[in-house]
Amino acid sequence: MNPIQAARAAGQQIWLDNLSRALISSGELARFIELGVAGVTTNPAIFHKAIAEGQDYRPALAAMDASLGAEARYEGLVIEDVQRACDVIRPVFEASQGDAGYVSLEVSPALADDEAGTVAAARRLRAAVARDNLLVKIPATAAGVGAIETLTGEGVSINVTLMFSLAHVEAVAGAYQRGLEKLAAAGGDVTRVRSVASVFLSRWDSLIDKQLDEIGTPEALALRGKAGVALARQAYQRYLARFHGAGFAALAAKGGRPQSMLWASTGTKNAAYPDLMYVEPLIGPETVNTLPDATLAAFIDHGQVSGNTVAQGADAAAAHIAALAALGLDLDVLGERLQQDGLAQFATAFGKLLELTA
Repeated sequence: MNPIQAARAAGQQIWLDNLSRALISSGELARFIELGVAGVTTNPAIFHKAIAEGQDYRPALAAMDASLGAEARYEGLVIEDVQRACDVIRPVFEASQGDAGYVSLEVSPALADDEAGTVAAARRLRAAVARDNLLVKIPATAAGVGAIETLTGEGVSINVTLMFSLAHVEAVAGAYQRGLEKLAAAGGDVTRVRSVASVFLSRWDSLIDKQLDEIGTPEALALRGKAGVALARQAYQRYLARFHGAGFAALAAKGGRPQSMLWASTGTKNAAYPDLMYVEPLIGPETVNTLPDATLAAFIDHGQVSGNTVAQGADAAAAHIAALAALGLDLDVLGERLQQDGLAQFATAFGKLLELTA
């Protein structure tokens, strides 16, 4: 049993945080799936890299109608990639009865504060891809949360992205549950809806460590490198309380699925830290971890799976967050800052994408 399979035995799905035409055409994606990879996530930065470096996109761009706008040309490229990836991983989707085997495609970052625009774009992308195992990716902004409730109520499966705080976790989970309740009340099939809520981790430690260094006391310095894992473990406790509590019981009885916690931004940014610091401590039932290429390779090479590690140290995680607060670090405020930074990075990548496809 390789580490990906061992994580699956412990209840966690390992997904790949990358997609390109070459990855599919070469058979590499199929080989990852054979090893146990159970999903694929994408974002504008991933597609920018794929199209900028992938020679196989040039003939497709040249063959497109010249009158199409840059965004339409971009969508033409990536929708084809997502469709092909959905088809490659479809057996996982079917074998798991819709629990795994998904590919994510993000709405335009320009719509982050446009609820109606996000809803319209999600409907359009879902129809264009036309695959049951698509997750439409929507950011956890205020507008995004409203869109998530509406779309879940229509039976759309969603990957919520750019979550950075427990406030985001609660808002997103509430929107998902309300959407499922609306779908059930309208006679819809809640069993066909799948959702994951992506909490970004490494960016936390990059930001918090810098602030702890500025404080400079021994107490502050001792807290470095632990914020991401602590936040994830606290988020998982919130997940358990909501989706395995009485408030979700009626939906669960109808076959409604919990909204799984997904650990994102799991590549270690500080070379002084272990390369699997956002993987090995966060394995547990009903979770997903999406790994960039280097982190996936490291996990396959030397990853260790030792049971339900995400549920361990819940009290220590709460104490760590309290210690940060005692130093004046408000994680909800910093979470908003990180979300805005993330949106800006994706918007920049998206803008560069459109330059490539213009």
